[in-house]
Amino acid sequence: MSAQRVWKPVGSVNSNAEIERLRRELASFNKQIEQLEKQHPDAQKIEALRVSALALARQIDELRCSNANDLTDLLAK
Repeated sequence: MSAQRVWKPVGSVNSNAEIERLRRELASFNKQIEQLEKQHPDAQKIEALRVSALALARQIDELRCSNANDLTDLLAK
């Protein structure tokens, strides 16, 4: 199982809805990691899930930063 890039361009997508969708997906990855660790630790699968979870967490952070920058721009006007 290899890690895949999960980023998608945000564009005009509602950022809050996108963040919530990513949070649910991240929670799913974390649950799968926890289950794999309990059943039998398969380092390859667990590592792939961790890489995907980290990519999602980064994407959530980028969306939050983008929202903050948009707000800053609006307040500066």
